[in-house]
Amino acid sequence: MKELLLVLIFVVFSLIGYALIKKVPSLLHTPLMSGMNALSGITILGALSATGAAVATSNRVLGYIAIVLAMINVAGGFGVTERMLKMFKGRAN
Repeated sequence: MKELLLVLIFVVFSLIGYALIKKVPSLLHTPLMSGMNALSGITILGALSATGAAVATSNRVLGYIAIVLAMINVAGGFGVTERMLKMFKGRAN
């Protein structure tokens, strides 16, 4: 029962997050992505802490996967942010 409630909460907040992000003007995407990269860094710290405290092997594997995915998210976010800033820099020159 508890797992079903957690899945329901995840789905509801995923839909709310999608609806909020969809309404953001494109001019604000670059600053928001930089902020989200900082939050993803916090996610990495949480995943590292949870993985370090994990006892069962399956929990450690899930923690490792979480760390890898969060790192990909951070690296990709910074790459996209840098690319978008280069686009704006090209317009100013």
